[in-house]
Amino acid sequence: MARDAQRRPVPMSLAPIKTGPTVTTVHLLRHGKVHNPEGILYGRLPGYYLSKSGEAMAEAVATALSQNDITYLVASSLLRAQQTARPIARSHGIPIHTDDRVIEADNEFAGRPMTGSDAALLKPKNWLKLRDPVTPSWGEPYVDIARRMLAAVYTAVDEAAGHEAVIVSHQLPIWTVRRFLTSRRLWHSPTQRQCSVASVTSLRFEDGVFVSDSYAEPAAHIKAENDPARADGVEAGA
Repeated sequence: MARDAQRRPVPMSLAPIKTGPTVTTVHLLRHGKVHNPEGILYGRLPGYYLSKSGEAMAEAVATALSQNDITYLVASSLLRAQQTARPIARSHGIPIHTDDRVIEADNEFAGRPMTGSDAALLKPKNWLKLRDPVTPSWGEPYVDIARRMLAAVYTAVDEAAGHEAVIVSHQLPIWTVRRFLTSRRLWHSPTQRQCSVASVTSLRFEDGVFVSDSYAEPAAHIKAENDPARADGVEAGA
């Protein structure tokens, strides 16, 4: 009789109960301010590094995220992204995974000045490149940016399932994937972007499904104008 009782199935009321969905947050971090005294649209050009204020921004973001449950960290291969990721890697004791699916957008104007009397957009010979703002005609198609960023984001969701991930990327890719996930058209005016240097766009997923987004500027108190070298942070599409 006792043996029969031991063989009885566990009542359903005593079985493990799932208390809620698996929540994963992916933070899209734009790199800090860049040393760029000439006001060049640097895009994917190598060698552009964080200014002194940009380094301070990276440290400020790492401090703001120090108590977060971050288990996965990604950055594009560009120097400014890698530099921004380093303080987070140190504070959480995790490696930086380099993934160029989150690299800056390609742009026809890379390497040219975007400010001052010699600005590329002031030259009539360049105006033909501006003929199609929807694709756009001057650079990598928005839909291609969205696709590669989405792939990287969902990799992060898988790698950090139930925890948090940080992806250090660039203004246009971050803004594009955010617009895609929130069902907005991809083409837009650069002046509409909510993606300041060292800002954090947080994407919340429940059981792998995107449910909400939020935005914060943990380094907003650091004034770039205090940097001894002017740093415009001109990027692709900016």
